[in-house]
Amino acid sequence: MKNIRQTLNLLQIRDQLKEELNKELPGVEIQYNMAPGLRKKPKSGPGKKIAAVLILLYPFHGSLFTVFIKRPRYSGVHSGQISLPGGKMEFYETNPAETALREAHEEIGINPRDIEILGKLTGLHIPVSKIQVIPFVGFSIMKPHFQLHQFEVEFLIETAVDEFLKPATRQEKLKILFIKRRLVPFYNIDGNHIWGATAMIISEFVEILKRIDYHPE
Repeated sequence: MKNIRQTLNLLQIRDQLKEELNKELPGVEIQYNMAPGLRKKPKSGPGKKIAAVLILLYPFHGSLFTVFIKRPRYSGVHSGQISLPGGKMEFYETNPAETALREAHEEIGINPRDIEILGKLTGLHIPVSKIQVIPFVGFSIMKPHFQLHQFEVEFLIETAVDEFLKPATRQEKLKILFIKRRLVPFYNIDGNHIWGATAMIISEFVEILKRIDYHPE
């Protein structure tokens, strides 16, 4: 009976999130609460490449969980970082949501047909790579069976989303960025530091969770 109540509660939360994501979004101001000290708000303009990422939600242990990926070390600008599943939009894709689902399938092995897209968050410009990232929120009725792409993902970080609502999860540290020491806010999830664009995206999602007064049963 408890499992049934938990499932019904999470389905209700799914519906509330879907409704809230289709209202006016918290926007850039909320994202920049988690911006590194040197980051400036982007100027609007054409010509940005498009990428898409997925905040994947699924039930686990009676709570709503999500997943991040730890990228391996390589020569690119995002080497070794913790990020959401996602990547650049291909020329044949007409909707960034397709990109988010395709990349999540390639990186962590989920079946796109099992994911319901609830909505999207505010687009975020990544200055270092000159990309506009569109974050999507997706829901799976069951915990996915993850299969990691060995060259793109070092390991997964799974966490209950209510961890981001705990004040102690948000921390700050001094970090050398572009040869200067900057104060960088981050989310500490089991010793994994989620910062930069990923933290900015999560910051807006956390505001959505607050709007629906989310708490696990």
